[in-house]
Amino acid sequence: MNRDNSMKKGLKYGLTAVIALAAVLLCAGYYMLGYALKPEALTTRSRDIEGSLKYMAETYPDVGRWMDSLQTAGALHDLYIENDEGKLLHALYVPAADSTRRTAVIVHGYTDNSIRMMMIGYLYSRQLGYNILLPDLHGHGLSGGAEAQMGWLDRLDVLRWMEEANHLFGGNTQMVVHGISMGAATTMMVSGEVERGIHQQPFVKCFVEDCGYTSAWDEFKGELKNQFGLPAFPLLHVASTLCRWEYGWDFNEASALEQVRKCTRPMLFIHGDADTFVPTWMVHPLYEAKPQPKELWIVPGAEHAVAYKENPEVYTERVRTFVNTYIH
Repeated sequence: MNRDNSMKKGLKYGLTAVIALAAVLLCAGYYMLGYALKPEALTTRSRDIEGSLKYMAETYPDVGRWMDSLQTAGALHDLYIENDEGKLLHALYVPAADSTRRTAVIVHGYTDNSIRMMMIGYLYSRQLGYNILLPDLHGHGLSGGAEAQMGWLDRLDVLRWMEEANHLFGGNTQMVVHGISMGAATTMMVSGEVERGIHQQPFVKCFVEDCGYTSAWDEFKGELKNQFGLPAFPLLHVASTLCRWEYGWDFNEASALEQVRKCTRPMLFIHGDADTFVPTWMVHPLYEAKPQPKELWIVPGAEHAVAYKENPEVYTERVRTFVNTYIH
């Protein structure tokens, strides 16, 4: 009898420990999911339109003056569409002065917004003479939604924006899609769709990705180690499963690496050799996975997402030479 009681107590304590551990992992997983997809900067930075305008004017004075001139001339426009989930999405656009069909869709990064990508808008509009359209991704800027989607579901919204831009600028455009950081990952995720089924978009001629990650899993794994000193197992697995339950996708699925394997249109890969946020090593498997044609530019001394800021003339000429090869 005593032995039976001891076994029952052992089972009870064991079960209690398992339940407690599961509860801890569940709470930790939800915390990580919120930390990753709903960071405070989504409201304090991305939604702060006035702060973003001030940042651009202070960081890129030429771009700030150009934006002021666009607003004075009524040439900087807002556009809204509704996506398949019923979310209202926002973009900025600027038509080219000479009614060209050359068009750039420009995609911002994590906790940024369309305004904070206007330096690349300046490159294409002011310096190359393109029409430009800059979306606010889900949960960013003036678009609906409460969480970042790390490019994965964003790719479907950007495909819609590309169709919208093609129609807006006269149809039969010649288009480049250019993204930085999470926007670069989004661009690569888009690139795997434009030749498939309903997403065929022959007007898209090339892509430029600047410091994009291989996958959401790889990016979060690195940040989990760098910021918290924790291994991927088991917390990242729990958070990824919770992401599937809450939002319909998981961290492994959000793979730029798998998407670029499907892309046969030209792509320029840009990455700083001092990038530790999206580590420089990530660009190499991405570049290797992408079929030709492709180009790679490793920017000496550049940390994350500052290749243009620190090398504006060289960056502009690199992009000009690349896009002029495929867009006329």
